[in-house]
Amino acid sequence: MPPSTKPDAPVTRLLKPMQEFIHHSTSGGIILIGTIVLALILANSPLADSYHAILDMKIGLSIGSMSLNHDLHHWINDGLMAIFFFLVGLEIKREVLVGELSNLRSALLPISVALGGAVIPAAIYVLINWGGSGVQGWAIPMATDIAIALGVLALLGKRVPAILTIFLTAVAIADDLMAILVIALFYTASINALALGVGAGLLALLVFCNRMGIRNILIYSIVGIGVWLAFEQSGIHATIAGVLVAWTIPARTRINPGAFLSEVRATLNAFESSNLEPVRMLTDERQQTAIRAIKDRCELAQAPLQQIEHKLHPWVAFGILPIFALANAGIPLSFGAIEGAVIPAMLGIGLGLVLGKPLGFLLVAWIMIRGGWATLPAGVTWRHLIGLGMIAGIGFTMSLFIAALSFTDPVLLEATKLSIVGASVVAGIGGYIILRYARAERAD
Repeated sequence: MPPSTKPDAPVTRLLKPMQEFIHHSTSGGIILIGTIVLALILANSPLADSYHAILDMKIGLSIGSMSLNHDLHHWINDGLMAIFFFLVGLEIKREVLVGELSNLRSALLPISVALGGAVIPAAIYVLINWGGSGVQGWAIPMATDIAIALGVLALLGKRVPAILTIFLTAVAIADDLMAILVIALFYTASINALALGVGAGLLALLVFCNRMGIRNILIYSIVGIGVWLAFEQSGIHATIAGVLVAWTIPARTRINPGAFLSEVRATLNAFESSNLEPVRMLTDERQQTAIRAIKDRCELAQAPLQQIEHKLHPWVAFGILPIFALANAGIPLSFGAIEGAVIPAMLGIGLGLVLGKPLGFLLVAWIMIRGGWATLPAGVTWRHLIGLGMIAGIGFTMSLFIAALSFTDPVLLEATKLSIVGASVVAGIGGYIILRYARAERAD
């Protein structure tokens, strides 16, 4: 068989979605950093009043007797971010089915490390804020911003083992799953049983569609929007709807690799036997039929989960996350309000992200490895793990999101945002320096 027609090896097919995710995340992370800087400039410039006025602008939506009327900031945090969480849900499902989290042995270390990197920072925050008004923000330092974290790793290039990128991605996906559970369990308002029942019914409909083999993305999109609207009224944070809908998306192909190759080859032979002059392509019916048949075969060979994930990645990386950053990173850099109750909250976030993350990574990894339950990936040292833990302390997107759910006091919220940005910068720079000078050798 000529090399040009040789099918990809199974490992290549499995790694392609991961490679695509990393590509969008690293380049998107650089844009995200630029957007953070822009938001800070706007919030501390003569345009600050206009910036906040736009975010406070009311936008209404009415469907029958149901009416939603929120400011632009709310629509971004609860609407656009539901799409981000939907993509996170797709990534988690893919990783559980065929990725780094599909095999218990290989998944044990990243899941355990993610748990340690969440529990230790939260514990540090609680210890510092126990009995204070800021204690409800305990989940803020648990998060990792995968886009910016991968962007920092990309800056290191070949100075670090390639496996670190995949390992960090697996850790971040497990971290995201924990953050989603925390939001669902601890940041839920009073429950509207009727709205929640409608949402559950629509989710059941999507599960039924999956079981019946329905693969039309439009159907899942329309019903998914209905689930989001129901959750928006239910009291459970609407972004959770995105994750739940993601798990109903079909993840299996409708054609096996052998049948796909056989049918496409036959179709290509028919195409080749026709008139191959470029000017005849628009009028040659055999060529047009062959092109449509190949397209149909390709659609069957790619699961809806893969199709949606591929299409959503650039929109999330280059659109939704920068918009979220622009709306949430605009923090007035005034240190006059840093006093009293805000100091423990800021200290808890700072120490949790900068020290708690690497400590959690290191402690849990040491327990797992010394206990014989896991091993470090080939070429990865303990210093690599410390640097990776530091980079995981970049908690920007999810930390800001949880902070907005935690605090209604504007002074406390602005102070915690400032701490998140500052700690993320320190963690990113610290992790970069540690990994920049770490030696790529096996650590036992």
